[in-house]
Amino acid sequence: MLLAIIKILVPFAAIMSTIPFLIWLERKGAAYIQDRRGPNRASIAGFRLGGLIHSFADVVKLLTKEDITPAHVNRIFYTMAPMITMAVACMTFAVIPFADTLNVNGKAFTMQAADLNIGLLYIFAIGSLSVYGVMLAGWASNNKYALLGGLRSSAQMISYEISMGLSVVSVVLFSGTFELSGIIAEQGVKPWHWNIILQPFAALTFITAVFAETSRLPFDLPEGEAEIVAGFHVEYSSMKFALFFMAEYAHIVIGSAIIVALFFGGWQIPFASTTWLRTHAGSVLYFVLLATAVAFIALGWHLYKRRTKIKWGDSRDREKARLAILLILSGMALAIFVVTQTPFALSQLQAQIMVAVLQFSTYFIKILIFCWVFIWIRWTLPRFRYDQVMRLGWKLMLPAALANVFIYAAIKLLLR
Repeated sequence: MLLAIIKILVPFAAIMSTIPFLIWLERKGAAYIQDRRGPNRASIAGFRLGGLIHSFADVVKLLTKEDITPAHVNRIFYTMAPMITMAVACMTFAVIPFADTLNVNGKAFTMQAADLNIGLLYIFAIGSLSVYGVMLAGWASNNKYALLGGLRSSAQMISYEISMGLSVVSVVLFSGTFELSGIIAEQGVKPWHWNIILQPFAALTFITAVFAETSRLPFDLPEGEAEIVAGFHVEYSSMKFALFFMAEYAHIVIGSAIIVALFFGGWQIPFASTTWLRTHAGSVLYFVLLATAVAFIALGWHLYKRRTKIKWGDSRDREKARLAILLILSGMALAIFVVTQTPFALSQLQAQIMVAVLQFSTYFIKILIFCWVFIWIRWTLPRFRYDQVMRLGWKLMLPAALANVFIYAAIKLLLR
């Protein structure tokens, strides 16, 4: 029971803890792309952490802000809509494996909340429900702008859900399973065996469809500030709006996790199989800690050299130097500890846990890379017009996805 609870709580905690970081990353990334500073004012006891405190300030603001429910809304569905959207985002993560299976006392312990042999179908089934939250918000708000946003969302979902489903047919054909752990295992540890190399057109179609499903620029028609004010959530405030806001970033994390699982090897570490890692777990841990120490020292030294490049005339000048010194001292302490040790001797269970943590960290880094891609695209491309979105979905992506299925089905038939 305890292990089952851990498998449920770890992915949920990973999503919820990543959301504030992604909000900060989006703000700083947008500032970097637009050549400006971004958030850097909010502080706790003088510490700003490069603007990260702004995310925590948002939490306090939204929790304490007055929750206004307009008199003209359908109160039940109006209240349910943001809950549905956030719940769907969290439920989708249940079938995503974040490390290889552990063997605890002779029993297999899968590193996912629900080990379903139809995991891919579960993702499509649950993921498609997210549009109901948006549609309910648009309809229940009894607002014309909100209703238009809900209708746009449903049209967009129908247009790209088909292409998304067809794009993974070739992946299922070659892996022979709907189970995500099986798809990840089939790709192996050699990057040229990953589906991004073997099936690039399927990957491109799927990634584009995920962008559309998350309703991010250039596919943010359900919100479209310049056209329909704020779309489906125009009548929402306080924590109800916050749930929509959080769900958007949760969908980014989920979408990135699925992309990595299907096309970029999931938790697989390039050129290092699970068996090899477990066999050499002590040495791997030794060099991972040593590399971490070097990274801390290098990052601290980089910050220390840049401490005088920009002068604010307040505690921000001292904060960068303090953070740099802390990183350098932490890195040196870790390096001294590692150097004075011999390669660690780990038991079989300890080796499995260490490898699982390493694989989870690898998976998480890959997810963060794609989260940055989502942010990068948003602040690079302009919003598509409604007719352009429909044309792209029906006249380009759907035929391309169908052609991809036929091509890889023929290849599979010839390889039999």
